[in-house]
Amino acid sequence: MREWISLSMACLERASPALKEILLKLYHSANKSTEIDHHLYEFGSVEYHIQSSASNEHYAYLSISTPLLSQEVLLPYGISRSTKQMVTAICPDVLQIIEPAKEGYQLTLRLDFSRLPNGKDSLKIIAEISAVQSIILSSRLKEILTNVNSYDSFQGMYKPIKLLYRPSEPFFIIRQLQKSIAVFPIHFKDKPDVIIATTFFQELMDVGSSEKWTKAPPCCWSPIPPPELRGELFEDLSTTGGFVSFEISPRHVKGKKLDKTVWSLLNFYAYVKFHVKSTRSYIQRRMRKRLEGLVELLHKRNIKVEDEETRSRKIQGFKCTIRIANLPKFTVLKRRYNGFRRTIKRIRSRIRIHGFGRFRHRWLKLPKFSSSMGYTKLE
Repeated sequence: MREWISLSMACLERASPALKEILLKLYHSANKSTEIDHHLYEFGSVEYHIQSSASNEHYAYLSISTPLLSQEVLLPYGISRSTKQMVTAICPDVLQIIEPAKEGYQLTLRLDFSRLPNGKDSLKIIAEISAVQSIILSSRLKEILTNVNSYDSFQGMYKPIKLLYRPSEPFFIIRQLQKSIAVFPIHFKDKPDVIIATTFFQELMDVGSSEKWTKAPPCCWSPIPPPELRGELFEDLSTTGGFVSFEISPRHVKGKKLDKTVWSLLNFYAYVKFHVKSTRSYIQRRMRKRLEGLVELLHKRNIKVEDEETRSRKIQGFKCTIRIANLPKFTVLKRRYNGFRRTIKRIRSRIRIHGFGRFRHRWLKLPKFSSSMGYTKLE
């Protein structure tokens, strides 16, 4: 048995890249007798088990285990009948649901690769099979948004439904009479990420209120939870980035819009994290580029100043040489002699102490003596 562990970051792709690669290998080796037993783990506690025996080369079995989106909505036996119908609708000739599912998994499929069409259609069907886990989760949220009468209500307000698409990232669906409200608690550890996220939400509110996006679900951001979430767990409501709410009207869940709305809600956290990381890396890249520009500018300035000083020194020395060369030879020798004599005098001169002269004149002055003998100056 081989274990394949794929701990990839949250992405907006519906199909599992690792599962798609394994299924393509099985499809290309359908006519060969191969024994395969793979366990594949993905981000969000998702597990796949792929089996293929050499005795039955055309069939492969795919078992899927995924966390429950909501304990309040799902049926006791796991996957609803409508979800199974959506999975079978991918390609009824190729897919067959095995009842009951393998122990420890919610769904087990039997894949018949011999019935896959040739060409690009086979690749498209394999990609859709690789997205079975997203189909299961999307169908659960679709049931929440479309089936209103199946949930408890209290004073005209429906009880908030806590959904968990990825670990530690819960969001809430609040059903009301004419609309649904999706509330996302936002939490970031780093303060710069919080600033980028809150700025993005405020811009999202401004863009959503414009005339160009009137058909989109209205967006609202608030630093405090909405009153409909009173009574929920404190750990679910303790955030650093506030709460983002989307108002979903019936026209947003009609026809093909339902699938787009559901997938956008499930991946809203992933989109916000992608935006924050991209913005932060862009800012850091711009700051680094700006710093390099300033360092280069200072370096050029220092080189320019050094060149100017060197040039000025050369010019001064050149002028001095010209001036000395123009003087007579006797004058040049006299100046050099006078400079040499001053140097010798400085070397042989006594050490001068500041203030010692006044001390000498006051205290070391020789006394004067008077003499009876007179002296006459001889000329």
